[in-house]
Amino acid sequence: MTTWFIVMLVVFGAFKIIVSSLPNSVIESIISKYETHPQLEEENATVTINGNNLEGEQKSKIIHDFNEGLFLDRYYAPPHNEGTPLIINAKRGKKDFTFYIYSHEEHVDVVKQHKKKVVAYSLRSKNLQNNDMFVSADLA
Repeated sequence: MTTWFIVMLVVFGAFKIIVSSLPNSVIESIISKYETHPQLEEENATVTINGNNLEGEQKSKIIHDFNEGLFLDRYYAPPHNEGTPLIINAKRGKKDFTFYIYSHEEHVDVVKQHKKKVVAYSLRSKNLQNNDMFVSADLA
């Protein structure tokens, strides 16, 4: 019994040392798989509003504003939004995501969809909140 205790103590000690000394890049890659609000890359994303694809500087600005948005709160049931959403289709690795962005005066609602899984959350992004490109629910 004592030998098993010593063996298990050594195994758990080695496991603790390995887990606590992982490089930052490994930790960041593990965490990025489970992020609610991921960082998007411009070349792997398309931005659509009212069925029209945005290109160039407008697309870059929207993706930059989305990436810089401050995560506020996660909704456990997707909110019922009205108005015209800004749609971002993005690909991260092998996964395809669709983001529906609804602008409000005080925040931005984001509904993220991957296959059948839907996650809704709110962001604070001054540029997306004050964007004139889509009609917000407050004005509709």
